[in-house]
This record gives sequence, C-alpha cells and structure tokens, in this order.
Amino acid sequence: MKLPFQIDLSGKVAVVTGAGGVLCSNFSRVIAQTGAKVALLDKNYGAAKAVADDINASGGVALAVEVNVLEKDSIQAARDLIAEKLGTCDILINGAGGNHPTATTTKEYYEAGDLEKEGLKTFFDLEKNGVDFVFALNFMGTLLPTQVFARDMIGKKGAAILNISSMNAYTPLTKIPAYSGAKAAISNFTQWLAVHFSKVGIRVNAIAPGFFVTNQNRTLLYNEDGTPTPRTDKILNATPMNRFGEDKELVGTLLFLLCEEASSFITGIVIPVDGGFSAYSGV
Repeated sequence: MKLPFQIDLSGKVAVVTGAGGVLCSNFSRVIAQTGAKVALLDKNYGAAKAVADDINASGGVALAVEVNVLEKDSIQAARDLIAEKLGTCDILINGAGGNHPTATTTKEYYEAGDLEKEGLKTFFDLEKNGVDFVFALNFMGTLLPTQVFARDMIGKKGAAILNISSMNAYTPLTKIPAYSGAKAAISNFTQWLAVHFSKVGIRVNAIAPGFFVTNQNRTLLYNEDGTPTPRTDKILNATPMNRFGEDKELVGTLLFLLCEEASSFITGIVIPVDGGFSAYSGV
C-alpha cells in the first residue's frame, strides 16, 4: 500500500489484536511498512497467519499468534512468545471486538404487540449471555491485553496504545445496544488510561471509524444478491460524503497517532474517521 506519508517505527515492536479482521489486518500491513516488527494476535490463527505470511513475503517482519483476548493466561503466553521472537511491546493496537446476534434486536423500534409476534427478538428478549459476551469482547478484550502488554511499555520512548472506538460511542445505533454501550466504554476507557499512564510516557488514543464494510457487518449492509439493505440506505443518507469508508482512509490517522514526532503532546483523544456522520444532524 502507498502510505499517505512516511514515519519511521524501525526497532519498534507493535502488537495488534483482532489482526485477522479487515481493518486490523490492514493496520498490521501499514505498521510493517514503517519498519516495525508486528505481532498479529487473533483467535482465528489461520486468518492472522495469512496476513503475517504476506507481510514476511513483502520484506517485513511479522509473527502470527493465536490468542483469546478474554483469557489473561492466553494473552500472557502470547506476550512471552512475542518477547522471545520479536522483543517487548512498544505499540499496542486494541482491535479485537464485535457484536453478537443474541444481543441484537430484530426491529429498530418497539411497537405495541411485538411481544406476541413470533420470530421477533425485542429488547425484552435480549439474552444475558450475548450481552455479557459483547461487553466482554469489546471492553475486557481491550483492558486485558493492555494489562499484559503495557507493563513492557512503561518508560519507553514513543510508547503508544491505540484503541478502536466507534460511531456508536457518540450516538447509539438502533438494534445493537450492547455493542453501542461497549464502544462508549472504550472511548471513556481511552481517556482514563491516557491520564493513568501520563507520568510514564505511554500515550493512549483511539480511532472511531465511521461505516466501513467488514466481515462482521457485511450481512447487515448487503443482501445475498449484493443489493444494499435498508440499513445501508439509512447509513449513507446520514453520511454527508454519501459512501462507505475504505480501509486505506484510516491509515493517515493511524500513522499520525503512532508518530511520536507528530503527536507527542496528544493523548486521551478519540478521532472520528466517518465521512461527516458525527457532524450531521439530519437536517
């Protein structure tokens, strides 16, 4: 990929969780192009390894590691392997996250009589296990890797943590209350961590992507025949630039926040990359 501008992360070790996904696999490739060694963590080892193999074949240095971000022992084992193979962590990208169907309502609005309708999942039908899973994956899946890897970042020059928030953190989207709440927690946690680590040289920021087509949301955005769903129409109508984002359009913000020379006095912020979605009132 042609980078919008160059930064030098040579000698740094970057750890990326959720690295087998669309957005974070691209982050991993970009970071490798800056000269950093990249550890790609994902529960889906095959997906992470495919990206790592591609990076290595292109002249970069990458290591795929199978990790469950909800199990601290799994993360600690990954940390030990990465330290042995690549060195200790300088940069942490907390990209693991997602939603679950059992924490999603069928309809945007509750209407009288919905409880009597078969096949509808209303707010009252949301399953505790599903909601717990979504909160855990997004929030604990950020907190636990930070607990493990930030220990090695204390006092390092250029140490940075980048979390992945969402437009849901600004205004909750319909149907997905657990995911919306969890991403709001990520934005808040980013600010908390930024203050907490401010005395030991670790900057903590977040990106809030607008609407990008990923493996997780593709079925919500497009029908099986490839036509857009009504939800896509609503999203695009509420996005002044009237299109979905492309993964390359997150790269500039990523590089800026990781570059010590460019953002050394920036910590605790969440940057929307959303085509104007968060600025548009609908009128």
